[in-house]
Amino acid sequence: MYQFFIEENEIHDDGIHIRDPQNVNHMRNVLRMRSGEKIRLCCQETGREYMCVIESLAHDEILAQIEDIDGENRELPCRITLFQGLPKGDKMELIIQKAVELGAAAIVPVTMKRCIMKLDEKKAAKKVDRWNLIAQSAAKQSKRNRIPEVSRVHSFQEALDMASDMDGILVPYEDAEGIKHTRKVLSDMKGKSSLAVFIGPEGGFEKSEIQALERTGGETITLGHRILRTETAGMTTLSILMYLMEEE
Repeated sequence: MYQFFIEENEIHDDGIHIRDPQNVNHMRNVLRMRSGEKIRLCCQETGREYMCVIESLAHDEILAQIEDIDGENRELPCRITLFQGLPKGDKMELIIQKAVELGAAAIVPVTMKRCIMKLDEKKAAKKVDRWNLIAQSAAKQSKRNRIPEVSRVHSFQEALDMASDMDGILVPYEDAEGIKHTRKVLSDMKGKSSLAVFIGPEGGFEKSEIQALERTGGETITLGHRILRTETAGMTTLSILMYLMEEE
């Protein structure tokens, strides 16, 4: 069953009036959907899910009748924000796609000292627009109830300020203590309502950045004896957290 995200103002007493041009075009012209087909609609503002059947398809609007409200909740009980050091090339696109699939609630691109990629304001804005489209597509594919936001590119200090308000900060780091320490730290994350995960760029973290994270309450952890690429480290951490936090 196909899933689409809708705005709260599209929900009415007589059904859901889908007016977003992208959704209308995708349903009418790409998928060639017809009256009677069933779809799942998720409201981005409220997170509510609507099981619907298409009643009519006009040129600029599709009317869907609601059959059921609030099906399975696919969101993690903990809001996990991935703070990703800007990687080179198009690696960020893969990172965002997989982070959304693994349950991240938000992704924050961060400029760190060893980042190879340098973006001016104009280029960064275009990248963020592209990254949010990827997040939306991944949210649809994985049947998320909400679309995780990819924020503007933050400085390292801005990222620290954001993370300081969260219940826990995890920092995969090659010089962290052994796996026994990591298991304890991760186990202690159960029951938290918000977590920050900091991933360094290709060159890793500078020592001063690790010190700043530790002063902010960050816990450095190891992900094993192998050195992981930046695009792998975030996926690994999120996979572990998803397994730990997923509700029945």
